[in-house]
Amino acid sequence: MIITARELNRATLSRQLLLRREPLTVPEGVRRVVALQAQDPASPYLALWNRLTDFTPAELDGAFTTRSVVKATLMRITLHAVHAGDYPAFRAAMRPTLHASRLGSRFAEAGLTPADAEELLPELLDFARRPRTSAEMRAWTEERLGAAKRDGAWWGLKGYAPLHHAPTGATWSFGPRPSFVAAGADPDVDPEAEAEAEAEAEAEAAVSVPVRREAEPGALRALILRYLAGFGPASAADVAQFATVRRTSVHAALRDLDGLVEPLRGPAGETLFDLPGASRPPADTPAPARLMAMWDSTLLAYADRSRVIPPAYRPLVIRRNGDVLPTLLVDGQVAGVWRPVDGHVEATAFHPLSAADWDGLAEEARSLTALLAGRETAVYRRYHHWWSKLPEAETRILRP
Repeated sequence: MIITARELNRATLSRQLLLRREPLTVPEGVRRVVALQAQDPASPYLALWNRLTDFTPAELDGAFTTRSVVKATLMRITLHAVHAGDYPAFRAAMRPTLHASRLGSRFAEAGLTPADAEELLPELLDFARRPRTSAEMRAWTEERLGAAKRDGAWWGLKGYAPLHHAPTGATWSFGPRPSFVAAGADPDVDPEAEAEAEAEAEAEAAVSVPVRREAEPGALRALILRYLAGFGPASAADVAQFATVRRTSVHAALRDLDGLVEPLRGPAGETLFDLPGASRPPADTPAPARLMAMWDSTLLAYADRSRVIPPAYRPLVIRRNGDVLPTLLVDGQVAGVWRPVDGHVEATAFHPLSAADWDGLAEEARSLTALLAGRETAVYRRYHHWWSKLPEAETRILRP
């Protein structure tokens, strides 16, 4: 079967709940879209506002508090919010990558080896059965390793260890000073959960010490199936980009999934994979305007991002330092950027838009302005310096 570029775009929008908002709970919505990038605390909230009917920030606050949705270092070695039920498989699939990236040179510069990290894990996870601030974790590290090794050790451990970010009560649940809690620890830290956390820590410590260059096959297969559910159809290169996993491992896992995934022919003749029976709407399916969050996963989950970002616009919205600006989505494609200014939304379009397109963006801006009014009207303000780097383009204030 051959799938066109526009059909590929519509499939992505459908899986990512961007063709229409759906009446789902927050945990259900997060599971449907697989993973929300969470480098900026506001982004998962804006991502779900784009996707769920009648979304309120308090719903995501509650999900983070009960840890039905968890925030942790995962795919692409960045912070993601994922459904708690997905975390174990995602973590297992990512473990070799996290091991290599966080227990490598900087860790070694502190005079430590991966074996030292594995030895520290049980006690670290025991200490983090309840939320601990960065200062507490650094003090714990210094107590065991000394001041000279503290910074390098904690830098490696906080990215490698199975730790979730614990809500701190900040505007978007998480502030600039993070707290950490062991994965599997119950929010109320009751005795049963204490035992579970201890068992999990022992299991982590039992894993072999040497760096494994290949992802765990079962976990990687599970990750690929979840990825295709939320982002398919996609190539092996797309999967490898999403997870920062070797393509050879992805190809092997896809071979093992024969019968559970089906091959398609992409717009350029490339081989894509998808779940049989998954949603692939017709090319002419209408796609409503959206005001996308910074680092929205839809823009970053592929090696070939042209299905959503026109190649000429990619360097405008994905900056060299990795910042991904909040974008306008028009007819399913990035058409510009937006930012809040003086309680309104300012939209900059990289090409001429129709009156209907501007009306659709204005309607979204009214809803977004109301959402931000209860939280942070100047969200993403620290990134406004990028607007001076943009080319001349049509800019409008979308007033509520």
